[in-house]
Amino acid sequence: MLNFINNATFYRIITLIKKELALLWQDKQTRIILIMPVLMQILIFPFAATLDVTNATIAVYRPNIDEPSTELINRLSHANSFSKILVLDSQAAISDTINHQKALVVVQFPDDFARKLLNGESPQLQIILDGRKSNSAQIAANYIQQIILQYQQQRSGQTQSGLIVRHRFNSNLDYKYFILPSLVALITTIGVMIVTSLSVAREREQGTLDQLRISPLATWQIFIGKAMPAIIVASLQGSAILIASVFIYQIPFQGSWLLFYLCMMSYGLSLVGFGLFISSLCSTQQQAFIGIITFMVPAILLSGFIAPIENMPLCLRYLTELNPVRHFIELSKQIYLKDVSFSVIWSSLIKLYAITILMGGLSYYLFKKHV
Repeated sequence: MLNFINNATFYRIITLIKKELALLWQDKQTRIILIMPVLMQILIFPFAATLDVTNATIAVYRPNIDEPSTELINRLSHANSFSKILVLDSQAAISDTINHQKALVVVQFPDDFARKLLNGESPQLQIILDGRKSNSAQIAANYIQQIILQYQQQRSGQTQSGLIVRHRFNSNLDYKYFILPSLVALITTIGVMIVTSLSVAREREQGTLDQLRISPLATWQIFIGKAMPAIIVASLQGSAILIASVFIYQIPFQGSWLLFYLCMMSYGLSLVGFGLFISSLCSTQQQAFIGIITFMVPAILLSGFIAPIENMPLCLRYLTELNPVRHFIELSKQIYLKDVSFSVIWSSLIKLYAITILMGGLSYYLFKKHV
């Protein structure tokens, strides 16, 4: 008898999961929402979302035309970060160049640049930045400072510092090494939140929620049947990002695939609580979409993807501990790039499970009350 009940329960849940997946695939709008972000972010995001400065235009102003300044300008023009060098003919043109965004940075040579170099001194150049693009301008200024320092050291015959800097896990400082593992978290978030948040709201709009209520399914069975499709869809989306990262962008996966998928499934479970919490409170799919945006914007801002968590105020750093996106981004980069073992990441997994229990219990209470 117990075996029959267990088989019947399992069959009902599987049937509901199949029904949810079929509805997702049949709905053209939902299908586009789930597929297009994955394709767009795979093709565009790794190139568009970057802090690297490439193909930037800079300007230079030199009061005197001499051999040292000409050589330094040639070095700047051959740098990979700068595609165009504007040579200004007057100091008054500096303000116009910055104000009209003709150049990201202006390098101003002093009058005595050549004389000081010939005397073995180090002339001071002024670098003027466009503060409207502060991040890019600061990075470009750092590149320029390195080129100027190398040039001055070679002119004076000084040897460079014996300090050798090596970057582990990303030797070429390729920004895609940071972007793509984090994209797995972002895409998974979109998949889980859309599927779970729209599930109950869609049933209400279509008038099929009452049919679920009078069906033989218990509330907990409906809850599981609504949660599992989201994890399945999100896992497929995350796998697509992983495959693109390894085979298209040639970023080697260093860690354990089994451990990575364990973390991905755990992350999906933690998001299910948030999604069904939103879905239980919304009457329409439009309200559910607003709820998704309300959750995702602060969750991504506080995840460490846009700004380092270490730079946030102390109160926000404590708040990020409740953010599952933050924990999975850390897990994703550690496993993908560093090949860490379970003994290193177990604390982050426990935090994900704690969030799962907290939000899962709260969402189940609301789900049972409203459904």
